[in-house]
Amino acid sequence: MLSRIAESLFWIGRYVERAEDTARILDVQTSLLLEDATLDEHQTCHGLLSIMGVEDAPEHVDLQHVLAALAYDRTSPASIASNIAAARESARRARETLSVPLWEVINPTYRDIASGTFATRRSPAVFSWVRERAALINGTADATMTRDEGWQFLMLGRCVERADMTSRLVATAALASSGASDQWTATLRATGGYEAFLRTYRGLETERAAAEFLLLDRLFPRSVVFSLNRAEQCLDNLDAGTRAGFHNEAHRMLGRTRADLEYRSLSDVLADLPAEMERLQRTCAMATEAVTGRFFAGAEAKEWHGMGGGR
Repeated sequence: MLSRIAESLFWIGRYVERAEDTARILDVQTSLLLEDATLDEHQTCHGLLSIMGVEDAPEHVDLQHVLAALAYDRTSPASIASNIAAARESARRARETLSVPLWEVINPTYRDIASGTFATRRSPAVFSWVRERAALINGTADATMTRDEGWQFLMLGRCVERADMTSRLVATAALASSGASDQWTATLRATGGYEAFLRTYRGLETERAAAEFLLLDRLFPRSVVFSLNRAEQCLDNLDAGTRAGFHNEAHRMLGRTRADLEYRSLSDVLADLPAEMERLQRTCAMATEAVTGRFFAGAEAKEWHGMGGGR
């Protein structure tokens, strides 16, 4: 497969996942700010912008500024609108390898951005629309793409981004909750995993259990460990034939991070959860650079920051 096609498919997976998960994070935080009068809007908004990698925020920010920066502003690399546009551009570059149905769901999604219709949508309806369009894109890809190298790159991008964005959701909850269960409940609902969580933990809702579920559950598709496992499987399939060790640096980094999360004491991980999540985000960024160096020309990636501005 041509490296430019592989790179485009990888970034389609990442950009679509990023747009969806940004919508999930915003849905949680805007709902909590509107429902809980005790939350400090200024502090919550600054924390959210920092976690999502938005630098140079003004001293005083409010919810409207956050929504502009993370949802509607097409010049912001962290915004939903920007990432949908980037996904469509990547799809255009790989047009000859995409199925017609997949192109026909990505392109109209972008047209909603380009026409200005997206900018007229307001929360919470705008977040539902983003989740529905992402589900349609991902479902169409699942149903119409052959499981060849192109599929592996698409899934690799999706899984790396999902691990990164789940870590941001967890970091947001850890910074904002101070042990409050409603923040973690909202976070679980944002991932679509609240009911699965209740079944797994038999209705026991604690911060520790929620964090464990979102980080370590091997069966929930949005957990960090599940996403890293799937990313490793994709790299295994792309490097088929390796008999000893790992010659792919991205595989080594992702596997080491997954093993570290799984084999360390949960109490150690929870001791400084935001720092652990920032470390995971750096791993995802470095793994992306390693994948780019091994397989791609490296022309498509946008700058994408983690907490505190680090890559």
